[in-house]
Amino acid sequence: MAIRVEVFTSNSCPHCPAAIRVAEEVKNTVDSDINLEIVDINDPVNRQRAMDYQIMAVPTIAINEKVEFVGAPTKEQMIDKINNI
Repeated sequence: MAIRVEVFTSNSCPHCPAAIRVAEEVKNTVDSDINLEIVDINDPVNRQRAMDYQIMAVPTIAINEKVEFVGAPTKEQMIDKINNI
């Protein structure tokens, strides 16, 4: 079963590029099948998704529809989280 990773971002966020980079590196590193989606909260449709998750800050990373990180995690933190799913 694929693991769904959503990275909620904003184009004005200085920390979001680091969160995206970590998520992409993890996707290319782990053996799991990862569906990675970058979710720009400036889009009205995505803003509702962020509200559904009760996201108050970006970057926020949800894994399998559960918020796991607020802020940019390290590659090791994210790999550890995915390996323990």
